[in-house]
Amino acid sequence: MVSSEQRPMYRFLAVHTIASVVGLQAWLILFNNFAVEAAGLDGRQVGIIQSVREIPGFLALLAVYVLLVVREHRLSSFSIVLLGLGTAITGFFPSFSGLLATTLLMSFGFHYYETTNQSLTLQYFDTTTSPLVFGRLRGFAAAASIVVALFVLFLDRLLAFKGIFLAIGSLVFLAGCWGLVQEPTRQGLVPQHRKMILRRCYSLYYFLTFMAGARRQIFIAFSVFLLVKIFHFSVMEVTLLFLLNNTVNAVLGPMIGRAVVRFGERRVLSVEYFGLVFIFLGYAFTGSKIAVSLLYVCDHILFNFAIAIRTYFQKIADPRDVAPSMAVGFTINHIAAVVMPAVGGALWLLDYRIPFIAGAVMSLVSLIAVQRIPAAP
Repeated sequence: MVSSEQRPMYRFLAVHTIASVVGLQAWLILFNNFAVEAAGLDGRQVGIIQSVREIPGFLALLAVYVLLVVREHRLSSFSIVLLGLGTAITGFFPSFSGLLATTLLMSFGFHYYETTNQSLTLQYFDTTTSPLVFGRLRGFAAAASIVVALFVLFLDRLLAFKGIFLAIGSLVFLAGCWGLVQEPTRQGLVPQHRKMILRRCYSLYYFLTFMAGARRQIFIAFSVFLLVKIFHFSVMEVTLLFLLNNTVNAVLGPMIGRAVVRFGERRVLSVEYFGLVFIFLGYAFTGSKIAVSLLYVCDHILFNFAIAIRTYFQKIADPRDVAPSMAVGFTINHIAAVVMPAVGGALWLLDYRIPFIAGAVMSLVSLIAVQRIPAAP
């Protein structure tokens, strides 16, 4: 799949992707129970914290200027260090203000890694290989999530929240330190612009990225909270659901990359958004624990289809625009993401179904928009 000269970057991205997922998934598994049981937060406060979690994504465009003084792969590793540190100290601050601070630190690490991860993948791998690499990295991420879910399940019997956050965060921190001493780059790449890039010809990419951020944050902010608050899932039940979900995605991740190559971005994204309409409506109206668990797994499967937005951009973009455009795209993705969880949290207090109905509407709009993608970009 990758050549010998591409292998160092592939290994670098694989290790960092696994580390980022370990940190984030452990945080996601534990956060809602930690917020409810240890910090005593309500839906409005959880929504605010989830909005704060997206502020670093909104500020991702600043990565363009950081790259003036820091090489991109170094920024990638340093981001993993921040993610590990933020995760490690979360358990020491069981309060609304404490969770705001640790979430912000953790999130800066995660979002800046995601920005550099996407950029490096599109720069180092061509249009035929990049979907396969994205798919394989998704598979690695899902497999890592299985391991961390089992680890959390094991540690839950031995340690309090503080100890679990500290143990997992420390592992992520060490992975970032490993990356800081690596040199996975190679000569001959197209030089990247070191300024913010906005072009009219990328408008469909910008719109799809914006809509993906809006409807995706509804899922991230409220799906697990729905499981805990409405369906009364325990830490063990949430962990087992994560385990099932990631087992499925570890198998399907590489297959989705191949599907993008074979069927094209328009068809793959159409399947994603068509399915999401029904998944969000299912969240809103199901009363079954089994049904909501299946919806959660299906949602994650479709989330992997979003790699087609990035590969569509790679096919239409000037190669010099990749790094700044990934940063700008990440910011666009998080414009709505910063606002949506807080607004959704307020709407949750009126009726928990409203945020999910909004997600269904956004998915329908995205389905219409992807029909503008040409069959051969």
